[in-house]
Amino acid sequence: MSQIIYKNESYFVIGLCMDIHNELGKGFSEAVYADALEIELKSNGVPFQKEVKFDIIYKGEKLKHHYYADYVVDDKIILELKAVANINTSHIKQTLNYLAASKMKLGLIVNFGEDSLVYKRIILQSNS
Repeated sequence: MSQIIYKNESYFVIGLCMDIHNELGKGFSEAVYADALEIELKSNGVPFQKEVKFDIIYKGEKLKHHYYADYVVDDKIILELKAVANINTSHIKQTLNYLAASKMKLGLIVNFGEDSLVYKRIILQSNS
């Protein structure tokens, strides 16, 4: 049985997101949930960066376009927030691309748009 990567850190963050969902419910924009999460992360002493810019490298060249991760938690988890009807394959592919560009191993997609909080752990598999 394989070990869950960043188990304690990810479950703690998911717990904070559950608290937010319990308090606010569904129906707000992603930005509202992001603001609430920032408060929770700060008040719980969780190290994070918001809207972190990552460059995309193609054949050794840095592209003009880049992406912003909603959050990077503890310098090791990409946290993508959604407020949609459901998490779909494009969200998963997007997060996998973010992981590849950032060289991080774990992404969490957290969706506040459903009746109950829904999250998905995305692991970047190494090719070694």
